[in-house]
Amino acid sequence: MNLLRLKLHWQIFIALALAVAAGLLAGRDGGLFGVTFYQVFDFVGTLFLNVLKMLIVPLVVASIISGIAGIGSSSALGRLGGRTLVYYLLTSLLAILVGLLLVNLVAPGIVDGVPARERLGLVADGQSVLAGMTGRGAGDVVDVFLRMVPVNIVAAAADGQMLGLIFFSLLYGYFMTRIGEAYAEVQYNFWHGLFKVMMLITEWAMRFAPIGVFALVARVVADTGFAAFAPLAMFFFTVVAALAVHFLLTLPLLLRLVGRVHPLRHYQAMAPALLTAFSTASSSATLPLTLECVEKNAKVSNRTSSFVLPLGATVNMDGTALYECVAAMFIAQAYGLELSFAVQFTVVLVALLTSIGVAGIPAASLVAIAIILGSIGLPLEGIALILAVDRVLDMCRTAVNVYSDSCGAVIIARLEGEEGLLPGTAQS
Repeated sequence: MNLLRLKLHWQIFIALALAVAAGLLAGRDGGLFGVTFYQVFDFVGTLFLNVLKMLIVPLVVASIISGIAGIGSSSALGRLGGRTLVYYLLTSLLAILVGLLLVNLVAPGIVDGVPARERLGLVADGQSVLAGMTGRGAGDVVDVFLRMVPVNIVAAAADGQMLGLIFFSLLYGYFMTRIGEAYAEVQYNFWHGLFKVMMLITEWAMRFAPIGVFALVARVVADTGFAAFAPLAMFFFTVVAALAVHFLLTLPLLLRLVGRVHPLRHYQAMAPALLTAFSTASSSATLPLTLECVEKNAKVSNRTSSFVLPLGATVNMDGTALYECVAAMFIAQAYGLELSFAVQFTVVLVALLTSIGVAGIPAASLVAIAIILGSIGLPLEGIALILAVDRVLDMCRTAVNVYSDSCGAVIIARLEGEEGLLPGTAQS
């Protein structure tokens, strides 16, 4: 069988399986002629990731501006924006509640009925931590929203501050429709043309996706193996189980009940994007492929996808919000603290708010977890606990983030009256 003739998602899946075996066999030290396989994996994986990241800024700006300008009337834009915002807030809240329920049921921070503080090497004792929690609020989250209005849009683009870039693009696209028709047409043709060029570059880049995925996953496996998971096994599997519930139950139910489409067809349509999201651990880097899968396979219009998906890649982080909540609760349990309903509500609220502003890049959620811990008075030393398993969990939650974005595009397209969504079998 010619592997190059397989659909892209099967090529990526085979690359994932081979990467696990290659990473375990090579380890950190295996190599030839003085060059380790780990260095090769790192070089190829970083090169592939750099290509994807190179596309992000021009693709996001062109996609949003052309999408907003193409929507037309302010009433249509308001309706689409309102539905998108409601969907993002709803799914993130549902994800957090799933995580909160499972972490309370499983209690991974309690081992044999005893808080795991000493086993995990935490220095602070439970009483001093409890004293530090008194009178804490969620005020630190305000800084997240200040990034929405950048001082310098060029600097924001260079630094990858996607929230500010999206805000500027939304304003530009909206006011582009308020200028004279002669000027507006030139502007629209330019931005829409740029978007088309970026999608063509994306299609070219994705031909190398199996190689990039192989290198990225092999590097992770070679670096960590599986031994690092043992001390934090219950926490690891609690997060994975919660992500699985949201991925396999919550979102498919929304697709079926609201979007009126078959969830299995959508899994098939999004397979290349989901596998790429898993391997890169970056929803922003996966955005070019997410757009391609949603438009080409799920048959969502460019009008909807170009607005919903770039916005979702920055502000809709279901898996991240869930993970932040479970991590904070796990650390609190490890210290032997029984958090009241009010404190747990604060965790839910801060997880929801910080997930909006977390950058779509690997390990960015660790910053958000620090904000959550600070908001309820828990020591930041607890973050060190989860570093051993964070990378693999980052890959899992990124796939959930991307899937939620794609579900949102389909559901909102249906609510906007689009027909012919997910027809037959997706082509990849």
